[in-house]
Amino acid sequence: MAEGTAEAPLENGGGGDSGAGALERGVAPIKPQYLTTKEQFHQFLEAKGQEKPCRETEVGDSAGNNLAEPEAKRIRLEDGQTEDGQTEEAAEPREQPQTQKRARGQNKGRPHVKPTHYDKNRLCPSLIQESAAKCFFGDRCRFLHDVGRYLETKPADLGPRCVLFETFGRCPYGVTCRFAGAHLGPEGQNLVQEELAARGAQPPSVRNGLDKVLQQQLRKREVRFERAELALRRFSQGQPPGPTPAAAVPEGTVAKGAPRQDNCGAQQVPTGLGTSTPPNSPVRTCGPLTDEDVVRLRPCEKKRLDIRGKLYLAPLTTCGNLPFRRICKRFGADVTCGEMAVCTNLLQGQMSEWALLKRHQCEDIFGVQLEGAFPDTMTKCAELLSRTVEVDFVDINVGCPIDLVYKKGGGCALMNRSTKFQQIVRGMNQVLDVPLTVKIRTGVQERVNLAHRLLPELRDWGVALVTLHGRSREQRYTKLADWQYIEECVKAASPMPLFGNGDILSFEDANHAMQTGVAGIMIARGALLKPWLFTEIKEQRHWDISSSERLDILRDFTSYGLEHWGSDTQGVEKTRRFLLEWLSFLCRYVPVGLLERLPQRINERPPYYLGRDYLETLMASQKAADWIRISEMLPWTSAPQLRLLAEAQGQRIQVASGFPRGTVGRGEYNKFYSFKI
Repeated sequence: MAEGTAEAPLENGGGGDSGAGALERGVAPIKPQYLTTKEQFHQFLEAKGQEKPCRETEVGDSAGNNLAEPEAKRIRLEDGQTEDGQTEEAAEPREQPQTQKRARGQNKGRPHVKPTHYDKNRLCPSLIQESAAKCFFGDRCRFLHDVGRYLETKPADLGPRCVLFETFGRCPYGVTCRFAGAHLGPEGQNLVQEELAARGAQPPSVRNGLDKVLQQQLRKREVRFERAELALRRFSQGQPPGPTPAAAVPEGTVAKGAPRQDNCGAQQVPTGLGTSTPPNSPVRTCGPLTDEDVVRLRPCEKKRLDIRGKLYLAPLTTCGNLPFRRICKRFGADVTCGEMAVCTNLLQGQMSEWALLKRHQCEDIFGVQLEGAFPDTMTKCAELLSRTVEVDFVDINVGCPIDLVYKKGGGCALMNRSTKFQQIVRGMNQVLDVPLTVKIRTGVQERVNLAHRLLPELRDWGVALVTLHGRSREQRYTKLADWQYIEECVKAASPMPLFGNGDILSFEDANHAMQTGVAGIMIARGALLKPWLFTEIKEQRHWDISSSERLDILRDFTSYGLEHWGSDTQGVEKTRRFLLEWLSFLCRYVPVGLLERLPQRINERPPYYLGRDYLETLMASQKAADWIRISEMLPWTSAPQLRLLAEAQGQRIQVASGFPRGTVGRGEYNKFYSFKI
């Protein structure tokens, strides 16, 4: 962002493992007494903090190597030549220890652990859930029905405490829980804490799940979208979509007992949805049909979205999961949004995609973000969500820069497809009973800005709020966000509120952003590097958080992850995987007490430094093996199988983020899309 410095390209390979490195562009200015070399840094970690090497650093590397350069980026030496420039024949008399040649290319011989490795003999779900009814498949069931045989092959527990049992009074995973010793009786029965379980019988803490009946109907294409089809017919006839008259809705489209949202009395649910209500939906209505059931809400009667001045956590694919959002809410985030969900996958009833819409009860202002390229799928998906999930707004992703989305016409490509873009916005706005928002970039090409021309049109199409990321698609993260252009766009969007996004990592950055006239700020990477950023902005201070406090945050994330993804083997694997993904960002944070100048800029990478204690140094490491070491300090123990899986995941994450320090390359952004639940 324009924080008093010129727009600075970061193509230089500024790395910093020495005192001089702190003066380079793109390198965080750390106090000289904490700086060290790459070798001393890793020696200190290997020694597990017992001996602290000398902090004195060298100005340069005598061998001419850039120590800040990751191994994957080193220049390959000529065949038959050593690092000293001598040939192998000349180097032989020196009798140096022979080093193993570093392998390149695909590591096909790596240990590969499949998610089902531990559960070759899986227990039947009917026994896990302690259902009174017998297994539906009977003798044809491919799962085990012998609990004793399952316990013989089950791996050892990972810890003595079960988060689910202590939080809700009952663990739904029973004997399959990797912490089952905390809640299994002498005969293998699942124990229950009656008082906690009765408290947990209240409305569920996580909402917006996918009903099994609805999933089957989506897969069989039995769901009808009356209002979406009406809007699409008007588009095909060249008519702008308008309010749906009561006479235009066919009789019988409102199913008896159909779910209704509290703020959408006019929601009609087609007969194709059946009569069952999802467990997380409001109470079903019954009785005679009233005007409230068929009259469409006018735009002026829609729920208003007033979030001016609030802190908005960006929808972060992969890392912006529900446990991470709970961490950010605890530190002061006001508005949260689910990860980007592809509309076609939602319409197909894919559980992995619907999981992105889940909402925790602590998220008081929550929205979901949809991605799509065509008016029919986006409008139908909006109608489906309006009658099945509880959200405060729906956001359209018009900022995704990756090729997988862009080449299909979605994401940033919609900025150049104004006709399709208009049909998507108008169609979704007609079928939704909650406000519609849009997230865009400055444009597609680096020097061709489009946002200032689109904003007045979006205001006329009925968009309630727009978030502008101050970069183009081609630019990615190679330059700072253009907040001067965002200031121009604020005037073009008026009176529609415009939120700004880009390069906010301190309360000074946030204050400077608010001076541009934006209605609020959206925080993305800054929250990944330090989720306590929301507290810093609200309290207008720099928080010199200790390493033990940062470890407590990771413990809370682990507990939230086990609650969300489960405490069985699959849930533990998934929690650890997303923890490793997050640690690949957390290692870029430099503690406040180590900086020569405040604040740290988001485009500044840390050089090698030794922290004030061993844990602080370990958290600064960018090696996957050290991230795994941090994960072993959390509720699970160092199980050999889990360590193999974590190593494979950590190496993949490190490769995805492996680019020189002091530069910001496209590998970082692609890492957001490397994994999907």
